[in-house]
Amino acid sequence: MSSIVRGARARARIEVTAAIKEEARRQLASEGAARLSLRAVARELGMVSSALYRYFPSRDDLLTALIIDAYDSLGEAAESAHARVTDAGAAPVERWVAVGEAVRAWALAHPQEYALIYGSPVPGYSAPQTTVPAAARVGLLLIGIVRDAHQGHALEVPLLTDELVPEAVRLGADLAPDLPPGAVAALVAAWAQLFGLVGFELFGQFNRVVEEREPFFRFAVTRLAQEVGLR
Repeated sequence: MSSIVRGARARARIEVTAAIKEEARRQLASEGAARLSLRAVARELGMVSSALYRYFPSRDDLLTALIIDAYDSLGEAAESAHARVTDAGAAPVERWVAVGEAVRAWALAHPQEYALIYGSPVPGYSAPQTTVPAAARVGLLLIGIVRDAHQGHALEVPLLTDELVPEAVRLGADLAPDLPPGAVAALVAAWAQLFGLVGFELFGQFNRVVEEREPFFRFAVTRLAQEVGLR
């Protein structure tokens, strides 16, 4: 009987945690991350604040949970898209484009969550190390694509200026020691530009500038693949 009770309590905790997160996401959409309030979440759910604190001791704990969920959701979308084209025998450039398009599609479908992880920093909040594994999922996918191309002799390693060599070597040692430093430096630049493209579209910088967004994005993300050295 005790195992049944423990199981019921565990399920109840999962359900309440999910409800808290869902209400917090609604607040993100209406108020923004900076105004997220545990008291307001508790009020909307009909809970007393002290009960909610048993699930999330502080606003920052709740923000961290939402950030990890968002990164994981984005990572799952990118990984699924990549697996589909890879299973079909796609070339590295096609795999790169599939990941980029999955990032864009996820962002357009989840604008508030995208803003939480790639928008303006939340005042007073510093993301802990626990967010890193989820945040790294898309980057690791891109590194894997470039690694496969390098191992298959299908990577044209970008040239480096003399002043960039020390930084490229450092980046390579930290992120992908098995890749040439020039490829790693180009990867980091392309990774930043990928999310810059998505952010420009999502946050309105392309308004009255780019009208055919989907083909433009495909063109741009393909160029990024080429700049990394994928052929």
